[in-house]
Amino acid sequence: MNSFLAGLGTVGVATVLAVILWFGTNSSGKVKSLPWGACLVLSVIAGAAFKAAGGPFGWLAEIINDGLSMITQDLIPGLTLPAVALSIIAILMWKKLSLRQLCMIGIVWFYVVSGAGGSWGYLADRIDAIAMGLAA
Repeated sequence: MNSFLAGLGTVGVATVLAVILWFGTNSSGKVKSLPWGACLVLSVIAGAAFKAAGGPFGWLAEIINDGLSMITQDLIPGLTLPAVALSIIAILMWKKLSLRQLCMIGIVWFYVVSGAGGSWGYLADRIDAIAMGLAA
């Protein structure tokens, strides 16, 4: 089966999702802004695509990993990535965020769950499979 997404590749998927998330969270165009749920789902898939793309998006992984290690080792020693993942979910649920803030937190959340292992790691693997399916 042929797809109009065929040959897009991981870097292409990551780039397209970044563009969609950036411009889709601005309501000044002809098309309305993305809804909250779509921003969250697309940002998590974008996080998987950024991680898979490596190279051009490697700086993002470095920034997120440096921030996570600072929080879990220096600020709150003993804090685990599963606890950080649940804390991010709590923030998403109860903190009023702009759509762009939601997208940024969704991307960070994917990096957290991909390193958390266990059930979180399984969830990250499924999300990664979706992103790779889009890139194929």
